[in-house]
Amino acid sequence: MKKALKIIGIAILIIIAVPLITALFVKKEYSVVQEVTINQPKQIVFDYAKLLKNQDEYSVWMKMDPNVEKTYKGTDGMAGFVSAWSSKNEEVGKGEQEILAIKDGEKINYELRFLEPFESKSEAYMAFEDLDSAKVKVQWGFKGKMDYPMNLMLLFMDMEGMIGKDLQGGLNNLKDILEN
Repeated sequence: MKKALKIIGIAILIIIAVPLITALFVKKEYSVVQEVTINQPKQIVFDYAKLLKNQDEYSVWMKMDPNVEKTYKGTDGMAGFVSAWSSKNEEVGKGEQEILAIKDGEKINYELRFLEPFESKSEAYMAFEDLDSAKVKVQWGFKGKMDYPMNLMLLFMDMEGMIGKDLQGGLNNLKDILEN
């Protein structure tokens, strides 16, 4: 009986230790970038996209809950502007997005602070590149981090598939809005 308990105890320790040891070697950060070409001059696209209130019109996440509650602080389109949301839909949750920096016509850097259903901070950006005088490439990027031992989940999660499809959907919506 003692030998059986010892074997069961060792097996339990191995079952616990292997994932924890594996997590030591798994990356903790991930990034996803999607892009779209919009048939409009770069500055027109940039001037529309820099306003976080406009993001409500093309973001896939904001379209998931038509009853999402929104609040704003600061001057939209300027560094320091904060757009906060609260939704009963778990896929939307509760959080806020702040414009950290803007390089006019080129790039917008954001910080996303998720509060519910889980707490985390992530970086995001939109970058704009002239393809010609009437066409621009827009990239929407997202970077996140999962601390040890939760980073083990990155082995089983397709962040590109999960977040990438939503970013691409938002970019496609942005294209539709600005080309029509």
